[in-house]
Amino acid sequence: MTLTINIQKSPSKSAGKTADAIIAWVYKDNRLSATAEELDREENGFIQYHLESQSKFTGKTGQILSLTTSKDSEYLRIILVGLGDVTKLNTQSAEEAGQKLYAHLNEAGCKTAILSVQDDAAREEIDTADMAAYIAFGMELKTYNFEKYKTKSGASDDDDSQDGDIDIQIITDKETKAAAKYEKLVALRKGIHLARDLINEPPNKLYPESFAQMVKDELKPLGVEIEIFDEKKLQKLGFEAHLAVGMGSENKPYALIMRWNGNKAAKNSKPLAFVGKGVTFDTGGINIKPSTGLEAMKIDMAGGAAVVGLIKSLAERKANVNVVGIVGLAENMPSSSAYLPSDIIGSLSGKTIEVLNTDAEGRLVLADCLTYIQNTYDPHMVIDLATLTGAILVALGHEYAGVFSNDDDLWQKLENSSKRSGEKLWRMPLDKEFSKEMKSPVADLKNLGNSRFAGASTAAAFLEYFIDEGRSWAHIDIAGMTMNNKDKKSRIAFGVRVLEDLVTSYYEE
Repeated sequence: MTLTINIQKSPSKSAGKTADAIIAWVYKDNRLSATAEELDREENGFIQYHLESQSKFTGKTGQILSLTTSKDSEYLRIILVGLGDVTKLNTQSAEEAGQKLYAHLNEAGCKTAILSVQDDAAREEIDTADMAAYIAFGMELKTYNFEKYKTKSGASDDDDSQDGDIDIQIITDKETKAAAKYEKLVALRKGIHLARDLINEPPNKLYPESFAQMVKDELKPLGVEIEIFDEKKLQKLGFEAHLAVGMGSENKPYALIMRWNGNKAAKNSKPLAFVGKGVTFDTGGINIKPSTGLEAMKIDMAGGAAVVGLIKSLAERKANVNVVGIVGLAENMPSSSAYLPSDIIGSLSGKTIEVLNTDAEGRLVLADCLTYIQNTYDPHMVIDLATLTGAILVALGHEYAGVFSNDDDLWQKLENSSKRSGEKLWRMPLDKEFSKEMKSPVADLKNLGNSRFAGASTAAAFLEYFIDEGRSWAHIDIAGMTMNNKDKKSRIAFGVRVLEDLVTSYYEE
């Protein structure tokens, strides 16, 4: 299905009296917002009557009340959408309202709708243009479905797949500013949806080589420079830790490098660097995981997907910034050729690593990728994302991703971006004691701490050994957010939004 959104100053003649629905916004306690000019006094009275004659709909954020109109009305229905407390209305609640509205329109079979977003002095946290743009953005996000492998013969009678087209007209006096903001959000939506597509691909279709090729096909036409390292190239370069993780699989390891050089005037300046864990399936290796929940381990490449989604978003809108991303791709499988507990392996940095658990594999892949991107590009700062530890779920559940950073200023920027984007981050501790714990008596480092406690912190401490002295760095453990099944459509692909806000707010010229 196709969603078409037009932001304009007045309704087009094509809509006229043929629109299926007109939308009216309602604040908490049923205070009616400024409605579209098309709502005359009689229809406003109709709305007020229904608001006063029931108690369930109270204007809370995302509430929907659909009213069937009389035969004399210009519209088939008037849809009331709750926006919550007007003084607290922000981009996130506007987006949520857009998502709920789209779901309702689709379920009701509405093909055309008109909604108006006008100035309201009571709104304190969001201006009119942003409100219009984020309502549209919420609707855009809600269109996502992964149905690539569904067939018509396999569809059930209660299949809620979205058929047909929906045409939305957003009417606002701030149409120019709103349309410009919306255009940027469309680019972000495309990045989020690409990341979701990668995460949803089954492991028999998405493995290291195919991941790299899919991303190349998607990003190269946008002007992103792509470089792919196969097993032989990784061996030549010295990605020993990365290669060890993939030794047990027939699908050999790869690395994917993506460069977006959007700021031509600053071509020789230090880029921003983003590193993603791309373990396309994680059995745990010889330290094999329990069978319960094993099917979810196809998402162990979500950090890599987020980096890909970020770069697509920037490329789609031709962002004026230079960014490099790397995704370390491997499949962690048990076999006669798999790496073993108690192995001592090398790394691109030259440090040796004692393997105490083959299921602590993501940090090994990241170690080599972190080393490579620093040695090759000397970036201004480095951020890595990974579904790294189950321990972060124990600490933060499914509400926050854990951030470990050696730079207070970088953390402050991330925290600000977290609040704006709605992707929740919480700073976790880096400590010398955690670093000491990762020292091995028989090698430079070991890939597991001394106990099951503070596992997310010891994993971050391990990664810090591969960060150059003085290099600004943050590690984001997204395991809890990625593994949350409460709403797969909205919660997967975590990281694209917060990082896009970070780049846009603090580094784009």
